[in-house]
Amino acid sequence: MKRLFVLLSVLMIAQPAIAQKKLTLQDAISIALQKNTLLIKSKYNMELNQSMLKNAYGQLIPSLGAQASWNWQRTDDKGGVQRDFFGNTTNIPPSTAENRSYSMGVGGNVTLFNGLANYASISQSKDNLKASEYSIAKLKQNIVFTATDYFYTVLNSQELMNVREENVKYYQKLYETVQERNRLGSVTLADVYSAQVQLGNAELLLIQTQNIYESSKAALLNYLALNVLEDYVLEDPFASAKVVDTDSYLKRFDDIQTMVNVALDNRFDYKSQQLNLTSAKSGVTIAMSGVYPSLSGNYSYGTSAVTTDALFNRKTFNIGLSLNIPIFSNFNTETRIQSAEVNVLNAQEDLYALERQIKIEIKQTYLDLVAAKKSLDVAVKNVVAAEETRKINQERYNLGSATLLDVLQASRDYTDALRNKINAVYDFYRQNDKLNNAIGKLDFSKFE
Repeated sequence: MKRLFVLLSVLMIAQPAIAQKKLTLQDAISIALQKNTLLIKSKYNMELNQSMLKNAYGQLIPSLGAQASWNWQRTDDKGGVQRDFFGNTTNIPPSTAENRSYSMGVGGNVTLFNGLANYASISQSKDNLKASEYSIAKLKQNIVFTATDYFYTVLNSQELMNVREENVKYYQKLYETVQERNRLGSVTLADVYSAQVQLGNAELLLIQTQNIYESSKAALLNYLALNVLEDYVLEDPFASAKVVDTDSYLKRFDDIQTMVNVALDNRFDYKSQQLNLTSAKSGVTIAMSGVYPSLSGNYSYGTSAVTTDALFNRKTFNIGLSLNIPIFSNFNTETRIQSAEVNVLNAQEDLYALERQIKIEIKQTYLDLVAAKKSLDVAVKNVVAAEETRKINQERYNLGSATLLDVLQASRDYTDALRNKINAVYDFYRQNDKLNNAIGKLDFSKFE
């Protein structure tokens, strides 16, 4: 096992030198906001909503179109004999006739009244556009949280890998010490074998942890749409903070009811759903327009002639009104109204469901954050205690009053305590960001 570890280390050193690229948390979030596929597609869809709003306004404006035509016709008649009812014949000589015609004009129509459907369409398009903007804003917040979570996972794995590396060094030194003491006759050969086995296990755990680290880093780079084959080094944003001040983090949050109220005022997805409800109500107005008469106007100006020089000698002006009174539409209008009303009920239910989801999300996340704080506090104390226990057992073993098994068990407890502390630290950071996202306070603008 030791040879395998040494061989792996040599291969890692012998790899061609590749320029490492530094990646900060802010850089990772900025890249994610630029390259996220779902965000890019959402922006394209928002452009479509902008076009639909423009089209809704266009329905209030009179339309205008122009047309021009030219026609040429030629008739060749070979002639012949024509007989009448009494048998008389008439010779028809061959003839050729050629006709040309020219025409041009402009015209259009305007909707004067259609049951207020055109105004409701404008209102609906405005709501849909604003709702899409809010949805994109919420998506950006989720991207910030997800990119941060991936970043934390890599840092977490990196620190666990460092613990395993230190663990290998510790067991290597212990193995050498046990060998020397065995040579002097103060310990049995069984201790040497036990220390050797423990060293091999530590080397194997290091290799496994290294694989987890590389996999988590590849997952981060894939989410950022970066080349996973390039070598990136992550900068720890918490490197200067040796101790996590959990109390200062918790002071930033109010009671659960206050946080819920803040979330309902700030959450972009909740605002978007509110606009979806308003848009659905506009759909009812549009559907109801089929009950009312509609009035439209049309207008045109044109001219026609058989020669171009006489094209404007004969002009035609036309202005007209068209009134359409619905009497029976095969229940189509009734179906559209009912469908629109169902859309309103569904949108209302979606809003209620989202409100319930926000409440439970905030409550659960806040409880998870409090639990993460307690877990971190306990983990920090356990590290201190485990470290002291390992030192004591090591000294006792050196003095001959403790067995190697006591030393190995104390060392495993210390390693587990370090691992639990590292996991607890990043779990606390993760829960803190998750609660900020649940409240709607994650700021994405500073990363764009």
